[in-house]
Amino acid sequence: MDDAFDPAMTRMAAAAAFWVVLHVVLAGSPLRWLVAGRIGENGFRALFSALSAIGIVWMAIAYRQATSPDSFYGMRLIEPWMLWAPAVVMAPALILFVGSLTQPNPTMVMGERHLAAAEPARGVLRITRHPMLWTFLLWAAAHFVANGDLASYFLFGSIMLVAAAGMGSIDRKQARRDPEGWKRFAAVTSVVPFVAILTGKNRLALEEIGWGRLGVAAALWVAIVAIHPLVFGAAALP
Repeated sequence: MDDAFDPAMTRMAAAAAFWVVLHVVLAGSPLRWLVAGRIGENGFRALFSALSAIGIVWMAIAYRQATSPDSFYGMRLIEPWMLWAPAVVMAPALILFVGSLTQPNPTMVMGERHLAAAEPARGVLRITRHPMLWTFLLWAAAHFVANGDLASYFLFGSIMLVAAAGMGSIDRKQARRDPEGWKRFAAVTSVVPFVAILTGKNRLALEEIGWGRLGVAAALWVAIVAIHPLVFGAAALP
């Protein structure tokens, strides 16, 4: 492609910008509380969910168009080892993903009620208080490494940016909703994985994660490897 910003690439850039603005500006700034004050908390969550769904569909369609042979724009060479990044990184990422969905998680939507628990940080939350966002960040970072084209830079770069910014945004929102509960939770957890454990604020409790969750994560990994060529047109393993 001679022009990096042909119509397909321009749409990809617009979709990535929409995703970033939606999460960083609308959901991650004081604008969130202004809008929620006008339409209510449930109204805001419904609006944000609808716009997020639009954003996901828009980025998926735009990415497919921007990676077509007519629009593909390579930015760098891909070394063989880079192709292993998604397969390797997704193993721990899926453990965080499963744990974030199957254990009480104060950083999930409507999860602030778990801040009142006697021990609010258990399982993967001892590793990081944002296991879901780290799942997305690790997934996007690994695919950013394994794909050297401009459309992938827009897609995975915007997802990495939103996931990283979202950690601080969620911290601020939950601290506003329950200052004392959040203070207690934050004191024994960390944003960066394993920092709370390494600094003695918490401990690694593998028994709380359990073989069942590890098995589900492994099954998801195998399933993703199996369907990846069918859904995305590329093998998950080099």
